[in-house]
Amino acid sequence: MNTVELLRQRLAVLQAESIAIEDESHRHAGHAGAKDGGHFVVHIVAAVFAGKNTVARHRLVYDAVGDLMRGKIHALAINARTPDEV
Repeated sequence: MNTVELLRQRLAVLQAESIAIEDESHRHAGHAGAKDGGHFVVHIVAAVFAGKNTVARHRLVYDAVGDLMRGKIHALAINARTPDEV
């Protein structure tokens, strides 16, 4: 399973209405640290983010992603919104 599929699988626990994942690894070729993991952007819309600030939303995403951040992912940009914010 590739990293995008793994991310999508892990993020399923947030019961998102939508998830879009962009692999931007090719834009960071040669970057120190990029050899060990990819660069990804996650756009996620989920009701679980309601009433939470940006830091709390990102923590939920990082908790869901778990150990991928210590291997397959070098950098993760997160755009986390509620359905009402879309």
